[in-house]
Amino acid sequence: MATKTVTRKKTAKSSTAKPAAKTPMKKNASKELKDLFEDGLKDIYWAEKALVKALPKMQKNATDKKLKAAIENHLLETEVHVKRIEECFKSLKKKAQAKKCDAMQGLLDEGKSIMEETAPGAVRDAGIIAAAQKVEHYEISSYGTLAAYAKILKENTCLKNLLATLNEEKKCDKLLTKVADTGLNSKAL
Repeated sequence: MATKTVTRKKTAKSSTAKPAAKTPMKKNASKELKDLFEDGLKDIYWAEKALVKALPKMQKNATDKKLKAAIENHLLETEVHVKRIEECFKSLKKKAQAKKCDAMQGLLDEGKSIMEETAPGAVRDAGIIAAAQKVEHYEISSYGTLAAYAKILKENTCLKNLLATLNEEKKCDKLLTKVADTGLNSKAL
């Protein structure tokens, strides 16, 4: 009995999409890692200062005692995060300067929407936790990246401060998960 071998030709998928265009460089674009690092510090500085203003609103809208306490504790930590970033600027011999962080603005706007679109109680608390964890994940990503840059640039004061804050952001994220898992999400049913 003879066996036939079937060969299939690979066909290239035809695409009607145009190739992506290169993004033009701004005049003040970062040209070195140090520039990108400093720009990132400005971004997270704005983000932390905006969070100092937003956290009391989240706490006021929360009803769960553990959630309220977690937010209050993180507000105190966030105030320290602002000071640490200011220390970074000082060690770089730069004036502490904030640059609007579009990502944090979007996350805070989403958190505000969640509070407006949910009734006070367990459902709103679950929404506040979701919004807060999105913020934490953004901060964890930002601080991890900035710490990596600081290490390469041998900016040891910044590295120490950024790693301390990164550790606190990770702990806050875990605490929020614990608060949600200790029955709060079930109450939201």
